[in-house]
Amino acid sequence: MRDVAKAVGMSPMTVSRALRDDETVSASTRARVRSAARDLGYVYDSTAQAFRTQKSGFVAVTLPSVNNANFAETFRALSTGLSARGLQILLGSTNYRVEKEEELVGQLLARNPEALVLTGGHHTESTRAVLRDRKLPVIEMWDLPDAPLGHVVGFSNTRAMQHIVEHLVATGRRRLAFVSASDGADMRGAVRRQGVIEAARSYGLPDVEIIDAGPAPVSMRHGARVISEMGRKVARFDALVCVSDPVAFGCLAAVQRLGLQVPWDLAITGFGNFEVAQVSHPRITTVAVQAEQIGQQVAQVLAAALDDGMTAATIIDVGSQLVPGETS
Repeated sequence: MRDVAKAVGMSPMTVSRALRDDETVSASTRARVRSAARDLGYVYDSTAQAFRTQKSGFVAVTLPSVNNANFAETFRALSTGLSARGLQILLGSTNYRVEKEEELVGQLLARNPEALVLTGGHHTESTRAVLRDRKLPVIEMWDLPDAPLGHVVGFSNTRAMQHIVEHLVATGRRRLAFVSASDGADMRGAVRRQGVIEAARSYGLPDVEIIDAGPAPVSMRHGARVISEMGRKVARFDALVCVSDPVAFGCLAAVQRLGLQVPWDLAITGFGNFEVAQVSHPRITTVAVQAEQIGQQVAQVLAAALDDGMTAATIIDVGSQLVPGETS
């Protein structure tokens, strides 16, 4: 920093304030300092500032997967909202496992984040205990947990699946199968499965058969493989209700290879309103969730919590809606 100060003919303190975007330093001076820093290859070390102000400048976020397009959309919106406030994201991937989330939460908290954003409302008791003892904003997104840790921005996976079952019943379907990951990892998938079972029961339908597509996260190839292995026996169902659009697309491809006609021989539905559901042929009936809005709302709740010290829990339900396609 002394080298930068010497290059621009200013004091190290002025250089420090300029690099921190302190508005007591003029915009032209800040520009001169940053130009000199770039020329000298100097990168501002924010560690000392974090110790002094007790503000790290980042928010810790956990996602089940970095490959899921919906989670990516939420991440982009959240990142944009936080960047406007000068905050960055420290990201951890749980791979759909609460035990991995527990490990990540410990590692992320050790870096003193200003807030913590968790995907989903299912956590180990150890994670819940650790967060009860920490005085920082916690937001759970993509779910509406019964016992929130703090703020919540999400939707009801149960109600989302009720949209699907209501639609299938209205089109005369009765024998349903739910295609999803194996038990134990994808908790949101488990809630969707239970939502389908409960909705089917409420309409007096036969018991929903569960088709295990493999360990989470399940994808197109998992859906295609499990239906290919079943063969034409899959035609004993009226509809395949899939845990996600990628799984539904895999099932659709396999069903078509078997020579079955969708939706006449068999209906197929997905979840998430992914791009693949919109461009597939036929287009997949699905449920739209507000992935981008979730990220935007989380950023707004965080802003209020960090600026105003908001402690009262904010619960935001962004809802979900049926998107009828051509597969049902």
